[in-house]
Amino acid sequence: YCLSGHPTLPCNVLKFKSTTIMLDCGLDMTSTLNFLPLPLVQSPRLSNLPGWSLKDGNAFLDKELKECSGHVFVDSVPEFCLPEVRLRRANNLSTVDVILISNYALYDALPIHTRHTGFTAQCMPRNHRPDRLLPSPLKDAVEVSTWRRCYTMQEVNSALSKIQLVGYSQKIELFGAVQVTPLSSGYALGSSNWIIQSHYEKVSYVSGSSLLTTHPQPMDQASLKNSDVLVLTGLTQIPTANPDGMVGEFCSNLALTVRNGGNVLVPCYPSGVIYDLLECLYQYIDSAGLSSVPLYFISPVANSSLEFSQIFAEWLCHNKQSKVYLPEPPFPHAELIQTNKLKHYPSIHGDFSNDFRQPCVVFTGHPSLRFGDVVHFMELWGKSSLNTVIFTEPDFSYLEALAPYQPLAMKCIYCPIDTRLNFIQVSKLLKEVQPLHVVCPEQYTQPPPAQSHRMDLMIDCQPPAMSYRRAEVLALPFKRRYEKIEIMPELADSLVPMEIKPGISLATVSAVLHTKDNKHLLQPPPRPAQPTSGKKRKRVSDDVPDCKVLKPLLSGSIPVEQFVQTLEKHGFSDIKVEDTAKGHIVLLQEAETLIQIEEDSTHIICDNDEMLRVRLRDLVLKFLQKF
Repeated sequence: YCLSGHPTLPCNVLKFKSTTIMLDCGLDMTSTLNFLPLPLVQSPRLSNLPGWSLKDGNAFLDKELKECSGHVFVDSVPEFCLPEVRLRRANNLSTVDVILISNYALYDALPIHTRHTGFTAQCMPRNHRPDRLLPSPLKDAVEVSTWRRCYTMQEVNSALSKIQLVGYSQKIELFGAVQVTPLSSGYALGSSNWIIQSHYEKVSYVSGSSLLTTHPQPMDQASLKNSDVLVLTGLTQIPTANPDGMVGEFCSNLALTVRNGGNVLVPCYPSGVIYDLLECLYQYIDSAGLSSVPLYFISPVANSSLEFSQIFAEWLCHNKQSKVYLPEPPFPHAELIQTNKLKHYPSIHGDFSNDFRQPCVVFTGHPSLRFGDVVHFMELWGKSSLNTVIFTEPDFSYLEALAPYQPLAMKCIYCPIDTRLNFIQVSKLLKEVQPLHVVCPEQYTQPPPAQSHRMDLMIDCQPPAMSYRRAEVLALPFKRRYEKIEIMPELADSLVPMEIKPGISLATVSAVLHTKDNKHLLQPPPRPAQPTSGKKRKRVSDDVPDCKVLKPLLSGSIPVEQFVQTLEKHGFSDIKVEDTAKGHIVLLQEAETLIQIEEDSTHIICDNDEMLRVRLRDLVLKFLQKF
């Protein structure tokens, strides 16, 4: 069940062997680009923007919509495109057994899914907006009618309290039905792909993976082999850009700005690519003569992000793991902090105001430029052409992000760094792991709209990938055929296998099938209680049915010529054999009896002569095995 139409912010639900599993819960934040920024202090520029309304006038639209440099924005707290609501309601997905998270960017919608069992009925009320009357691009945006405001801090903490931390290759059983295992995806600290398997079926979920050599532990590809179905999401958003080249442009543009006396603003997330950028700057600033330029990292979680990255060795590549045991800090930003070249602050208030000096480089959020400390720096530095804003995160259109700040004098550089798999790497990966079926968003099965001639920018695999889109339900192309059943030792000890053909032995078993927590166990049947004089008969266990002794099963074939010879030896004469489409008919004309011999059955037909039938039956049984 596809609940999100954004291929790099997936939210899917898998129903598999009586379990309901949500695969990631990304929150599509691109809707925030349609809103005005939220300044930390009152902004006269934003407050004085003219309202927008239809020619015939509409007081509601005039109050809520503002116009800036030819673009129309919503003047309110930003709202987000929630995962699909109607599909959950229509398919009874209100109760999810477990949510598997692939990386830090894919659990922003977690409080929405965990705050209420039927969360769809609990969405914040909103005023009715005549969406058909909205200007572009608002009326063309995805699911405008489903946009909602975000959650509260209480709901965030409640959602986080439900998270269970696991390690790579750790096997987690879900209700005895399936086993899930996280594998390193190579994309970010702790980023994972997931294996979901029963005893006989295997589904692999690949989301946000990288084959590049950066700070995380390398991608585990071998464990993805022998998958019945491989669900593929989270590929690079900029398949034509080389991450190494983008890092080089980032460093050179940063150096050029600072040398000319300007400041550099880097809108970013507080985890992920920022570790690589700081590492590159550590190697670059001395050679570029920038060692005196301060680097500021501003985020409510800046301190914990930098510290945790140094202590979680199990998530790091081998080179950085080995440093932990020397002991040395695995990331060089520790040295930048010790030498006061890098300083971190929870906000622009307090200590930052006292330490702040220019020119400088500021890393802060949010990459959408709609909220966070980045809004303050855009207002502060936007009027000077000496300053530069460098976009490294690929999640938002930088032109749309800049729109409410126009006219803008500061320089804008777009250096998107996305280390996730590109289509060439995906094709190679699929050839190596060879899943029986590939399932992916429909965007990956066709070239990008802006580059319709680029057939290399789509998934190429055999058989062709099955695609899905938002609000769509897809039946996975494999059927469950087997179930594992364990047998108790004492029951196994009583079995007497008989070889029916070389290498194959069979044994009959009479047992009680006990099922609990999706695990099945064959137990010995209860022994019937023996009646004793003067005492009540003991009851057989109420939850175990009486087991009757079964007749033995028969196997083998009857050679007709030898069977006829046996009949003659036992005094039968005037025997005639006829061939049929299914086997043979042996006629005992003198006894007025017919024996039908077929591949899987034998019938003795005689006229009310039970003794004759039993006699012939015993002769037939001599040619068959009993077990």
